[in-house]
Amino acid sequence: MELVFQSRGEGTPLILIHGLFGSADNLGGIARILAEDFRVISVDLRNHGRSPHANGMSYHEMAADVVAMMDKIGLQSAYVFGHSMGGKTAMQLALDHPLRVKRLVVGDIAPVLYPPHHSKIFKGMRAVSAAGADSRKEAQEILATFEPDRAVLGFLMTNWRRSADGLWRWRINLDAIEGGYDDIAAGNTGGPYGGNVLFVRGSRSDYIKTEHRDAILSLFPKASVRTIEGTGHWLHAEKPDMVARAISRFFLA
Repeated sequence: MELVFQSRGEGTPLILIHGLFGSADNLGGIARILAEDFRVISVDLRNHGRSPHANGMSYHEMAADVVAMMDKIGLQSAYVFGHSMGGKTAMQLALDHPLRVKRLVVGDIAPVLYPPHHSKIFKGMRAVSAAGADSRKEAQEILATFEPDRAVLGFLMTNWRRSADGLWRWRINLDAIEGGYDDIAAGNTGGPYGGNVLFVRGSRSDYIKTEHRDAILSLFPKASVRTIEGTGHWLHAEKPDMVARAISRFFLA
């Protein structure tokens, strides 16, 4: 699996890993800021963005993909930030390959099993495909009946693209993602990772809860948590300057 990635800036390498239905582009806001101090490498995970499609969505597989990318470009180790599904991928990377991760920042996710909560989105994306929508406007109108939140809708629509054959289709591998959803929802395993880890959570998000403390510390005994006020799950998009500053200060401390 050869992941597609973007690189900007100079200095110590920092790998950014996006969440479910996302791509490297979605982390562009913090990537531009962090590139002032680091060599920022933003990846498209398997079945997302411009990276290849393949069966399997386990965190062990996605962590191995990132290691393969690091090997290809000659990175022995790097700082790592991951958001949501990308946060779980980043955690698994640290647990499976601890010497490859200098320090880790996890964006608004815990290493635990989450109940399924994307069924309407999958149904909506399937409905768009079944309707054969031939424009972004038509696809968005269909998807909006399943996902009315304008911010989430806009985020999902970044995946509706015209292909080289002129037909509109989802850029993500919807079959592999939906088929591997149990693995995406699953918690992390292995470790523990002995390095320093910062969990950043949105004050309006419920993804990292008090009851997750024991699970976090069992895998990441040197973990700390910082809350970004006035943000939800998409904290890096809502307050990119504040999130980028928290990431940079932690890595450079």
